[in-house]
Amino acid sequence: MRAIVVDRWMKPSELKVSEAPEPVASPGTLLVEVKAAGCNFFDILMVQGQYQVKPPFPFIPGAEVGGVVLEVGEGVDGFAPGDRVFASAGLAAFAERAAVPARGAYKLPDGMSFAEGAAFPIVYPTSYAGLVYRAALQPGEDLLVHAAAGGVGIAAVQIGKALGARVLATAGSAEKLDVARQAGADVLIDYREEDFVARVKEETGGKGADVIYDSVGGDIFDRSLKCIAWNGRLLVIGFAGGTIPSVKANRILLKNIAIIGLHWGAHVTNEPEKIPQTFDALFDLYAEGKIAPLIYGTYSLEDVPTALEALGSRKTYGKVIIEP
Repeated sequence: MRAIVVDRWMKPSELKVSEAPEPVASPGTLLVEVKAAGCNFFDILMVQGQYQVKPPFPFIPGAEVGGVVLEVGEGVDGFAPGDRVFASAGLAAFAERAAVPARGAYKLPDGMSFAEGAAFPIVYPTSYAGLVYRAALQPGEDLLVHAAAGGVGIAAVQIGKALGARVLATAGSAEKLDVARQAGADVLIDYREEDFVARVKEETGGKGADVIYDSVGGDIFDRSLKCIAWNGRLLVIGFAGGTIPSVKANRILLKNIAIIGLHWGAHVTNEPEKIPQTFDALFDLYAEGKIAPLIYGTYSLEDVPTALEALGSRKTYGKVIIEP
Protein backbone atom coordinates (compact mmCIF):
# COMPACT_ATOMS: atom_id res chain seq x y z
CA MET A 1 0.00 0.00 0.00
CA ARG A 2 1.24 3.48 -0.87
CA ALA A 3 1.49 5.85 2.08
CA ILE A 4 3.47 8.69 3.63
CA VAL A 5 5.63 6.90 6.21
CA VAL A 6 7.50 8.80 8.94
CA ASP A 7 10.40 6.70 10.31
CA ARG A 8 12.28 9.60 11.96
CA TRP A 9 11.62 13.24 12.79
CA MET A 10 11.88 15.19 9.57
CA LYS A 11 10.91 18.37 7.79
CA PRO A 12 7.67 18.25 5.79
CA SER A 13 9.77 18.76 2.65
CA GLU A 14 11.45 15.40 3.30
CA LEU A 15 8.23 13.37 3.31
CA LYS A 16 8.01 10.72 0.61
CA VAL A 17 5.61 8.02 -0.55
CA SER A 18 6.65 4.55 0.60
CA GLU A 19 5.20 1.07 0.74
CA ALA A 20 3.44 0.35 4.03
CA PRO A 21 1.77 -2.77 5.45
CA GLU A 22 -1.90 -3.17 4.65
CA PRO A 23 -4.10 -2.07 7.57
CA VAL A 24 -6.70 -4.46 8.94
CA ALA A 25 -10.15 -3.96 10.41
CA SER A 26 -9.36 -4.79 14.03
CA PRO A 27 -12.16 -4.78 16.66
CA GLY A 28 -13.80 -1.38 16.96
CA THR A 29 -12.48 -0.07 13.64
CA LEU A 30 -13.49 0.40 10.03
CA LEU A 31 -11.15 -0.35 7.15
CA VAL A 32 -11.64 2.56 4.75
CA GLU A 33 -10.50 3.19 1.21
CA VAL A 34 -9.21 6.74 1.50
CA LYS A 35 -10.71 9.03 -1.13
CA ALA A 36 -9.63 12.25 0.60
CA ALA A 37 -7.60 13.25 3.66
CA GLY A 38 -7.55 16.59 5.43
CA CYS A 39 -4.35 18.50 6.25
CA ASN A 40 -3.94 20.34 9.54
CA PHE A 41 -1.28 22.59 10.99
CA PHE A 42 -0.51 20.00 13.63
CA ASP A 43 0.54 17.55 10.88
CA ILE A 44 3.48 19.86 10.21
CA LEU A 45 4.45 19.86 13.87
CA MET A 46 3.92 16.13 14.32
CA VAL A 47 6.28 14.95 11.57
CA GLN A 48 8.99 17.20 13.07
CA GLY A 49 8.47 15.89 16.60
CA GLN A 50 7.22 19.30 17.78
CA TYR A 51 3.64 18.31 18.60
CA GLN A 52 2.43 17.22 22.05
CA VAL A 53 1.54 13.81 20.55
CA LYS A 54 4.64 11.90 19.43
CA PRO A 55 3.67 8.57 17.82
CA PRO A 56 6.19 5.72 17.82
CA PHE A 57 8.05 5.14 14.55
CA PRO A 58 7.09 4.29 11.92
CA PHE A 59 3.77 6.08 11.58
CA ILE A 60 1.55 7.46 8.85
CA PRO A 61 0.40 11.06 9.51
CA GLY A 62 -2.98 12.55 8.65
CA ALA A 63 -5.96 12.77 10.99
CA GLU A 64 -9.03 13.27 8.78
CA VAL A 65 -10.46 10.78 6.29
CA GLY A 66 -13.23 10.74 3.74
CA GLY A 67 -13.77 7.42 1.99
CA VAL A 68 -15.59 4.14 1.49
CA VAL A 69 -15.88 1.37 4.06
CA LEU A 70 -14.16 -1.83 2.88
CA GLU A 71 -14.50 -3.94 6.02
CA VAL A 72 -16.18 -3.61 9.41
CA GLY A 73 -14.30 -4.70 12.51
CA GLU A 74 -15.70 -6.91 15.23
CA GLY A 75 -18.06 -5.17 17.63
CA VAL A 76 -18.95 -2.34 15.25
CA ASP A 77 -22.61 -1.68 14.50
CA GLY A 78 -24.25 0.78 12.16
CA PHE A 79 -21.77 0.51 9.26
CA ALA A 80 -21.48 -1.81 6.28
CA PRO A 81 -19.05 -2.23 3.37
CA GLY A 82 -19.78 0.39 0.73
CA ASP A 83 -20.84 3.11 3.16
CA ARG A 84 -19.54 6.59 2.37
CA VAL A 85 -18.01 7.95 5.58
CA PHE A 86 -15.78 10.55 7.11
CA ALA A 87 -13.76 9.98 10.24
CA SER A 88 -11.40 11.56 12.71
CA ALA A 89 -8.62 9.01 12.41
CA GLY A 90 -5.94 10.41 14.70
CA LEU A 91 -3.27 9.02 12.38
CA ALA A 92 -2.86 7.07 9.13
CA ALA A 93 -4.94 9.21 6.75
CA PHE A 94 -2.14 9.95 4.25
CA ALA A 95 -2.43 6.53 2.65
CA GLU A 96 -4.50 4.57 0.16
CA ARG A 97 -6.33 2.73 2.96
CA ALA A 98 -6.71 3.33 6.68
CA ALA A 99 -8.19 1.61 9.73
CA VAL A 100 -10.13 4.27 11.63
CA PRO A 101 -11.91 4.15 15.01
CA ALA A 102 -15.59 3.51 14.40
CA ARG A 103 -16.50 5.84 17.29
CA GLY A 104 -14.99 8.71 15.30
CA ALA A 105 -16.72 7.84 12.01
CA TYR A 106 -19.96 9.17 10.53
CA LYS A 107 -21.83 8.49 7.32
CA LEU A 108 -21.49 11.34 4.85
CA PRO A 109 -24.61 13.51 4.72
CA ASP A 110 -26.44 13.62 1.41
CA GLY A 111 -24.64 15.87 -1.05
CA MET A 112 -21.34 15.97 0.87
CA SER A 113 -18.28 15.07 -1.20
CA PHE A 114 -15.37 13.01 0.08
CA ALA A 115 -13.20 16.15 0.11
CA GLU A 116 -15.80 18.03 2.16
CA GLY A 117 -16.04 15.03 4.48
CA ALA A 118 -12.28 15.01 5.03
CA ALA A 119 -12.47 18.74 5.80
CA PHE A 120 -15.23 18.32 8.41
CA PRO A 121 -14.37 16.22 11.49
CA ILE A 122 -11.94 18.56 13.30
CA VAL A 123 -12.56 22.20 12.40
CA TYR A 124 -16.36 22.19 12.49
CA PRO A 125 -16.89 20.50 15.86
CA THR A 126 -14.03 22.60 17.27
CA SER A 127 -15.72 25.82 16.23
CA TYR A 128 -19.20 24.67 17.23
CA ALA A 129 -18.12 23.46 20.68
CA GLY A 130 -16.12 26.63 21.24
CA LEU A 131 -18.87 29.05 20.27
CA VAL A 132 -21.86 27.15 21.69
CA TYR A 133 -20.67 25.20 24.72
CA ARG A 134 -17.78 27.35 25.88
CA ALA A 135 -18.45 30.95 24.82
CA ALA A 136 -22.28 30.70 24.80
CA LEU A 137 -22.52 32.99 21.77
CA GLN A 138 -25.95 34.68 21.59
CA PRO A 139 -27.95 36.07 18.66
CA GLY A 140 -27.15 39.72 18.06
CA GLU A 141 -23.73 39.61 19.72
CA ASP A 142 -20.56 40.80 17.99
CA LEU A 143 -18.17 37.93 17.22
CA LEU A 144 -14.58 38.71 16.22
CA VAL A 145 -12.90 35.84 14.35
CA HIS A 146 -9.15 35.99 13.84
CA ALA A 147 -7.53 34.18 10.88
CA ALA A 148 -11.02 34.02 9.45
CA ALA A 149 -9.97 32.44 6.15
CA GLY A 150 -8.31 29.42 7.77
CA GLY A 151 -10.00 26.08 8.36
CA VAL A 152 -11.32 26.75 11.88
CA GLY A 153 -11.79 30.42 11.03
CA ILE A 154 -14.18 29.77 8.16
CA ALA A 155 -16.07 27.27 10.29
CA ALA A 156 -16.35 29.86 13.07
CA VAL A 157 -17.61 32.53 10.66
CA GLN A 158 -20.25 30.21 9.19
CA ILE A 159 -21.39 28.89 12.56
CA GLY A 160 -21.38 32.36 14.10
CA LYS A 161 -23.67 33.63 11.35
CA ALA A 162 -25.91 30.59 11.72
CA LEU A 163 -26.23 31.38 15.43
CA GLY A 164 -27.34 34.94 14.64
CA ALA A 165 -24.17 36.84 15.54
CA ARG A 166 -22.67 39.80 13.70
CA VAL A 167 -19.27 38.59 12.52
CA LEU A 168 -16.14 40.74 12.31
CA ALA A 169 -13.32 38.93 10.49
CA THR A 170 -9.58 39.55 10.36
CA ALA A 171 -7.24 38.16 7.71
CA GLY A 172 -3.98 39.12 6.05
CA SER A 173 -4.94 39.85 2.44
CA ALA A 174 -7.78 41.06 0.25
CA GLU A 175 -8.15 37.56 -1.19
CA LYS A 176 -8.55 35.98 2.23
CA LEU A 177 -10.98 38.67 3.34
CA ASP A 178 -13.08 37.92 0.28
CA VAL A 179 -13.13 34.27 1.38
CA ALA A 180 -14.34 35.39 4.81
CA ARG A 181 -16.98 37.58 3.18
CA GLN A 182 -18.27 34.63 1.15
CA ALA A 183 -18.42 32.61 4.39
CA GLY A 184 -20.73 35.25 5.84
CA ALA A 185 -18.54 37.84 7.59
CA ASP A 186 -20.20 41.23 8.01
CA VAL A 187 -17.07 43.33 8.70
CA LEU A 188 -13.71 42.69 7.00
CA ILE A 189 -10.43 43.82 8.59
CA ASP A 190 -7.02 43.43 6.95
CA TYR A 191 -4.73 43.25 9.98
CA ARG A 192 -1.70 44.02 7.80
CA GLU A 193 -3.17 47.31 6.63
CA GLU A 194 -5.02 48.59 9.70
CA ASP A 195 -5.21 48.27 13.48
CA PHE A 196 -7.91 45.70 14.17
CA VAL A 197 -8.33 47.02 17.74
CA ALA A 198 -9.37 50.48 16.53
CA ARG A 199 -11.57 49.06 13.79
CA VAL A 200 -13.41 46.70 16.14
CA LYS A 201 -14.11 49.56 18.54
CA GLU A 202 -15.33 51.72 15.66
CA GLU A 203 -17.60 49.01 14.26
CA THR A 204 -19.11 48.26 17.69
CA GLY A 205 -19.66 51.86 18.77
CA GLY A 206 -16.85 51.63 21.28
CA LYS A 207 -18.32 48.56 23.00
CA GLY A 208 -15.90 45.95 21.65
CA ALA A 209 -16.50 42.35 20.63
CA ASP A 210 -18.65 40.16 22.86
CA VAL A 211 -16.85 36.98 21.80
CA ILE A 212 -13.36 36.76 20.31
CA TYR A 213 -12.32 33.55 18.54
CA ASP A 214 -8.52 33.30 18.66
CA SER A 215 -6.64 30.47 16.99
CA VAL A 216 -3.47 32.56 16.58
CA GLY A 217 -2.23 33.50 20.06
CA GLY A 218 0.80 35.73 20.67
CA ASP A 219 0.32 39.43 19.98
CA ILE A 220 -3.15 38.83 18.53
CA PHE A 221 -4.30 37.55 21.93
CA ASP A 222 -2.76 40.51 23.75
CA ARG A 223 -4.31 43.10 21.46
CA SER A 224 -7.68 41.36 21.55
CA LEU A 225 -7.91 42.21 25.23
CA LYS A 226 -7.99 45.86 24.17
CA CYS A 227 -11.14 45.49 22.10
CA ILE A 228 -13.22 43.05 24.12
CA ALA A 229 -16.59 44.11 25.49
CA TRP A 230 -17.76 44.21 29.10
CA ASN A 231 -18.69 40.60 30.00
CA GLY A 232 -16.82 39.51 26.87
CA ARG A 233 -15.43 36.01 26.29
CA LEU A 234 -12.04 35.43 24.69
CA LEU A 235 -12.01 31.91 23.27
CA VAL A 236 -8.56 30.29 23.06
CA ILE A 237 -8.50 27.75 20.22
CA GLY A 238 -4.80 27.42 19.44
CA PHE A 239 -1.49 29.12 18.80
CA ALA A 240 -0.93 29.07 15.05
CA GLY A 241 1.24 32.17 15.40
CA GLY A 242 3.77 30.08 17.31
CA THR A 243 3.72 31.99 20.61
CA ILE A 244 1.68 30.97 23.66
CA PRO A 245 0.52 34.18 25.39
CA SER A 246 0.03 34.93 29.06
CA VAL A 247 -2.22 37.49 30.73
CA LYS A 248 -2.13 39.46 33.97
CA ALA A 249 -5.20 38.60 36.00
CA ASN A 250 -6.13 42.22 36.65
CA ARG A 251 -6.99 42.58 32.95
CA ILE A 252 -9.58 39.84 33.38
CA LEU A 253 -11.44 41.59 36.19
CA LEU A 254 -11.33 45.14 34.81
CA LYS A 255 -13.95 44.35 32.15
CA ASN A 256 -15.54 41.35 33.85
CA ILE A 257 -14.27 39.15 31.02
CA ALA A 258 -13.70 35.41 30.74
CA ILE A 259 -10.78 33.74 29.00
CA ILE A 260 -12.00 30.33 27.92
CA GLY A 261 -10.13 27.35 26.52
CA LEU A 262 -11.41 24.72 24.11
CA HIS A 263 -9.89 21.25 23.68
CA TRP A 264 -12.29 19.42 21.38
CA GLY A 265 -10.33 16.17 21.28
CA ALA A 266 -10.51 15.77 25.07
CA HIS A 267 -14.30 15.47 24.92
CA VAL A 268 -13.84 11.80 24.00
CA THR A 269 -12.58 11.19 27.54
CA ASN A 270 -14.33 13.89 29.55
CA GLU A 271 -17.68 14.62 27.88
CA PRO A 272 -18.33 11.93 25.26
CA GLU A 273 -22.05 12.71 25.22
CA LYS A 274 -21.28 16.09 23.64
CA ILE A 275 -19.79 14.48 20.52
CA PRO A 276 -22.98 13.08 18.92
CA GLN A 277 -24.87 16.19 20.03
CA THR A 278 -22.34 18.35 18.21
CA PHE A 279 -22.38 16.37 14.98
CA ASP A 280 -26.20 16.16 14.96
CA ALA A 281 -26.33 19.96 15.21
CA LEU A 282 -23.69 20.38 12.50
CA PHE A 283 -25.46 17.99 10.13
CA ASP A 284 -28.65 20.02 10.58
CA LEU A 285 -26.77 23.22 9.73
CA TYR A 286 -25.21 21.54 6.68
CA ALA A 287 -28.62 20.31 5.47
CA GLU A 288 -29.96 23.85 5.88
CA GLY A 289 -27.13 25.23 3.73
CA LYS A 290 -25.72 27.32 6.57
CA ILE A 291 -22.30 25.65 6.72
CA ALA A 292 -20.12 23.95 4.10
CA PRO A 293 -16.38 23.25 4.01
CA LEU A 294 -14.34 25.37 1.63
CA ILE A 295 -11.56 23.50 -0.18
CA TYR A 296 -8.45 25.49 -1.10
CA GLY A 297 -7.00 22.74 -3.26
CA THR A 298 -6.36 19.02 -3.63
CA TYR A 299 -2.97 17.32 -3.82
CA SER A 300 -1.71 13.80 -4.54
CA LEU A 301 0.20 11.70 -2.00
CA GLU A 302 3.41 12.61 -3.80
CA ASP A 303 2.58 16.28 -3.29
CA VAL A 304 2.03 16.11 0.48
CA PRO A 305 5.23 18.17 1.06
CA THR A 306 3.89 20.89 -1.24
CA ALA A 307 0.49 20.82 0.44
CA LEU A 308 1.97 21.15 3.94
CA GLU A 309 4.37 23.88 2.81
CA ALA A 310 1.45 25.88 1.41
CA LEU A 311 -0.47 25.39 4.65
CA GLY A 312 2.47 26.28 6.88
CA SER A 313 3.36 29.42 4.91
CA ARG A 314 -0.18 30.83 5.26
CA LYS A 315 -0.71 30.72 1.51
CA THR A 316 -3.93 28.74 1.82
CA TYR A 317 -7.48 29.36 2.91
CA GLY A 318 -10.10 26.86 4.03
CA LYS A 319 -8.90 23.27 3.97
CA VAL A 320 -6.08 21.58 2.09
CA ILE A 321 -6.97 18.07 0.92
CA ILE A 322 -4.90 15.03 -0.10
CA GLU A 323 -6.47 12.64 -2.63
CA PRO A 324 -4.52 9.35 -2.70
